[in-house]
Amino acid sequence: MRDWQVKRRERTKQLIELGGLVVKAELVDLTDDDRATLYGAFLTVAIKLRSEDREQALAIWKRKGKRAFEAEATTVED
Repeated sequence: MRDWQVKRRERTKQLIELGGLVVKAELVDLTDDDRATLYGAFLTVAIKLRSEDREQALAIWKRKGKRAFEAEATTVED
């Protein structure tokens, strides 16, 4: 397989996984699949990540995400 094909497949996989997170967080349903609203929300997150509060925001969001993944794993196992 050519190098560009491998890179394209890796990028496609990444995009699918990221889209899955948007669905998993119920953002599609909560915004009635309004792409402008979702984009605006992502831009707001990006602004926060460019601010001096970056490290604190990352720590909080990472902790919440890990807890949600763990809770989901526990629910699936039961």
